[in-house]
Amino acid sequence: MTVINAVGASMFIGILAYAIFGGADFGSGIWDLTAGDAKRGSSVRRLVDHAIGPVWEANHVWLIFIIVFLLTGFPGPFAAIMRTLAIPFWLAGLGIVLRGSGFAFRKYSENLNQARLYGIIFASSSLITPFFLGTIAGAVASGRVKADGSYVLWSSWLSPTSLIGGILAVMTCAFLAAVFLAADAQGLGWTRTAAWCRTRALFSGGVSGLIALTAALPLRADAPTLFEGLNGRARPMVALSAISGAAAMWLLWTNRLRLARLTSVAAVSAVVLGWGIAQYPWILVDEVTLKDGAGADATMVGLLIGFGLAVVLVIPPLIYLFWLADRNEVGTTQ
Repeated sequence: MTVINAVGASMFIGILAYAIFGGADFGSGIWDLTAGDAKRGSSVRRLVDHAIGPVWEANHVWLIFIIVFLLTGFPGPFAAIMRTLAIPFWLAGLGIVLRGSGFAFRKYSENLNQARLYGIIFASSSLITPFFLGTIAGAVASGRVKADGSYVLWSSWLSPTSLIGGILAVMTCAFLAAVFLAADAQGLGWTRTAAWCRTRALFSGGVSGLIALTAALPLRADAPTLFEGLNGRARPMVALSAISGAAAMWLLWTNRLRLARLTSVAAVSAVVLGWGIAQYPWILVDEVTLKDGAGADATMVGLLIGFGLAVVLVIPPLIYLFWLADRNEVGTTQ
């Protein structure tokens, strides 16, 4: 593996981590939005606070990691992406800021109306942010980001591939979150809440699978390079995603929620990895390869050194943080 490919793989590890951990984080806000009024939805919202409260800020470490690696390692493609996809980037960033503000402020609201307002901001932002991040991925994957500086602000991210990417991002986030929340509720002995989350997991998992299956036809016409890669060298990942997704649905149906958490992560990971393998070696599909868009050799070596330091200095504390969050008890009543 060349240094350039190693940097690209390191950056993609960040994308995968953000898709899993950030995805489950965003998805929990989606279920917060649909939990019902203050009385009916109280147990779900308590569970969401318990699940993401200690870690929701830490999950954005992965997004910062991705942006830094893209900017430093591939400055030309970074400039093209940011210029072409400025609107969805701004909307996704706004969603992240509003989401964090809403989540923090609703805990310290002076009355129920304020809590509802901040809760709506938190939950709705959890929906729009993964959607716009998905449209960004779809725009790049369909070859709509041009290296020569030409761009169209709207049609570049409102194509069929982008819209499929946005909807699929929302549904996979919802699926991951529902599975994680169901397993957490079961561990806490919250039987009714676990059943509520399990039902949503089955629904969102089924919808995600249906979208993935029906996306082939529009991708073939709108993103032929991506389609060819998915139907070629990425086919094992597509098969793994289907098998893992089916296993997750069966485990959910049989109420084996902790095991379902593992298979759901495997299914989503395979989807993300399949996208990366199908798109390789392009960083801007049909425009710029990783090799052509890379920065100076010294910069790439420095990024790899930084990645190694991050593995040693950042990953263990994050694992410990998630372990502490998983052990944190919030009570045994719903």
